[in-house]
Amino acid sequence: MSDRNLRWGILGAARIAREFVCPGIHASSGGSVAAVASRDLGRAEALTEPYGARAIQGYEALLGDPEIDAIYIPLANSDHIPWTKRCIEAGKPVLCEKPIALEASEIDDLIALRDASGVFVAEAFMVTHHPQWHRARALLRDGAIGQLRAVQGAFSFFNEDPANIRNQAELGGGALRDIGVYPCVSTRFVTGAEPVSVVAQIDWDMGVDGTARVLAAFEGFDLEFYVSMRMGPRQVMTFHGTEGWMSLHAPFNAGTYGDPVIEIRDADGMRHIERFPGTDHYALQAEAFRATLLDGAPFDCPLEFSRGNQAMIDMIYAAAGPA
Repeated sequence: MSDRNLRWGILGAARIAREFVCPGIHASSGGSVAAVASRDLGRAEALTEPYGARAIQGYEALLGDPEIDAIYIPLANSDHIPWTKRCIEAGKPVLCEKPIALEASEIDDLIALRDASGVFVAEAFMVTHHPQWHRARALLRDGAIGQLRAVQGAFSFFNEDPANIRNQAELGGGALRDIGVYPCVSTRFVTGAEPVSVVAQIDWDMGVDGTARVLAAFEGFDLEFYVSMRMGPRQVMTFHGTEGWMSLHAPFNAGTYGDPVIEIRDADGMRHIERFPGTDHYALQAEAFRATLLDGAPFDCPLEFSRGNQAMIDMIYAAAGPA
């Protein structure tokens, strides 16, 4: 295993970079925040201060910086594809915040560029690196709840600020792209299955999907979930089988929303609890990216898996119809 330190450049000073990804990189083994680029130099300087990193004004300079080994992109959704492509063209491995694209066909383009260039590119779905989700996948695989028949999920928070990028259609806002991706990606991750059909209803507000209700049919089971930016905070994922069920209490923002816990009820009604304290899935994500880049280790969220998730989001929008 390589002992080389991976020097990260952060392309933007968004909140998720400030509060989660940069602290995760800093806490990771073998990774460091080396530079932050922002159109606003003051914002870059504020983010670099805890890490002793360099602040850079403007994005282009970061792509050509020889002291940067990999780039993380936390920009608005509409900027993900253009800047990911620029990173690839500059020869910089890139971890892009979700959703990496607004349509599945855009990920086809990234896969082609990745394969032609040999530059490692991935989407930042931190949940695929959390041990609670690996454990949930193993429990399903081992028949802990029998044959899976139904999945239910919810993810919500309240945000009706028109200045927030999540409420701006031109920047790729909306509940599905911001949080609806999580019930989709987690279900696909633990089951290895893809949806065959979708029924959906969207409540449009400010030109974006403020709330979405989805029923997706998979082979052998259904996924039913709602996501909303117009309701109080809630998140849960429950998997119901022929011999019991299991529920993840803080499935997406583990540690921030609540403690990562898997609750299992077996056929006899017995309750089992598994806990995953002190886990930073952003640090684990950075370590996994480094292991793939430097040692060729498998990555739990390759672009092909990301494409499947975006295809599902595309299906949901198509099923719901236009605003």
